[in-house]
Amino acid sequence: MTCRVSIIIPTFNEATRLGRTLRCLSILEPPAWEIIVVDGGSQDETIAIAQEFAQTDLQAVPMTTLKLAEAQRSRQLNRGAEVATGDVLCFLHADTLVPDDLVQVMDQTLRDEHVAAGGFVSLMTGSQTTRWSVSLHNWLKTYYAPLLFRPAKFFKGLRLLFGDQVMFCRRADFECCGGFDPKLPIMEEADLCLKLVKFGRIRQVNRVVQSSDRRVAKWGTGKATMIYLSIGFLWGIGVSPRFLKRFYQDVR
Repeated sequence: MTCRVSIIIPTFNEATRLGRTLRCLSILEPPAWEIIVVDGGSQDETIAIAQEFAQTDLQAVPMTTLKLAEAQRSRQLNRGAEVATGDVLCFLHADTLVPDDLVQVMDQTLRDEHVAAGGFVSLMTGSQTTRWSVSLHNWLKTYYAPLLFRPAKFFKGLRLLFGDQVMFCRRADFECCGGFDPKLPIMEEADLCLKLVKFGRIRQVNRVVQSSDRRVAKWGTGKATMIYLSIGFLWGIGVSPRFLKRFYQDVR
């Protein structure tokens, strides 16, 4: 029997991208168990789009829309996990497209009892380009970041996953480790990996998901790479994510 996957999507002013992501989820085979959109106070049509899909394209899959007063992604993700009823939690950004066998891939990955969590290879794309160099770096840092900063845990199976990689884990393990740290404004997925590795290996699955390149498009490849490297290094040596957040502004 395929695991029951609850897909949790945190949103904030994602009207231009959420519809495409939901259409992608509507053709999953096998389907997800449920989809939970947790909005952080959007001022555009994000909530209306989610509610419209709940009544049309995704009517075969239960869909819930929750509203929080502010956009704080770790709290939004935790809220979604609180109401989820599936065996597996999948954390998906509203600007990321997934393969139609997403559920099967996650099921096969977690059938290995030695694997605690997984994520995908994120390919950063735009309307007319693919950011190959940035995508390659994002793939590599899943491995080199824990090797540099947490070598003991690296050899026990630690890999650092980030938001664009569509992280997933067993709900029981998520609850046991306390979920996302609600105080963290960024790096919440990497922090969760540090907590989940005590249950087993963290695995980067050799399958691709497509994420928006909007930050790179605004900052430029060089600046974006330097920001990613700097934030990763400073976080690795213990600098507070609250301080680092000022260098990683939202782009819509």
